Amino acid sequence: MAKNDDRRTALADAGLRVLATEGARGLTHRAVDAAADVPKGTASNYFASRDALIDALVTRIGERLTPDPAVHAALAERSPDRALFADYTRDIVRRLLAAPDVTLALIELRLEAARRPAVAERLGAWFRAGFAADVAFNAAAGLPGGADEIALLHYAIDGLVLDALTVRIDPDRDIEAAADALVERLLPR
Repeated sequence: MAKNDDRRTALADAGLRVLATEGARGLTHRAVDAAADVPKGTASNYFASRDALIDALVTRIGERLTPDPAVHAALAERSPDRALFADYTRDIVRRLLAAPDVTLALIELRLEAARRPAVAERLGAWFRAGFAADVAFNAAAGLPGGADEIALLHYAIDGLVLDALTVRIDPDRDIEAAADALVERLLPR
């Protein structure tokens, strides 16, 4: 069977859905085949091992959660201030919540990384690259805060998104308002 990029992408997206709904233990080639509605053996034809499948899922998460260049360009043109940093933060939260299957799959992979060094290595490299890009964007845009504030912001966003996608601590709290409050408390005046 000839391999093609569209099929590979569709299989990776199906794998993300499986990971989000069934967890890491439910992620099998056969489950991906079923979720993608393809013949048995298709996923293993594209991803020879579970590690290869997980690598493809990490790559696909990166593709699906990458910021929109037009949004970042518009943000970069504005005057650097707390409002801009808040808009940047809301963009991160929106992207994570707009694709709940992708974000839940990412959370599942983070849990799997605690048990499997190979997953931790692959996911850690992806996170470090994303963090470096965020710090660089922040500096290039002249936004307040440095690497420490960006790290704290991501720690807070992770908790906010986990709360929004699982069991809400305060179901009545508006997520964007919570993101604004995070920025307000994290950035020094």
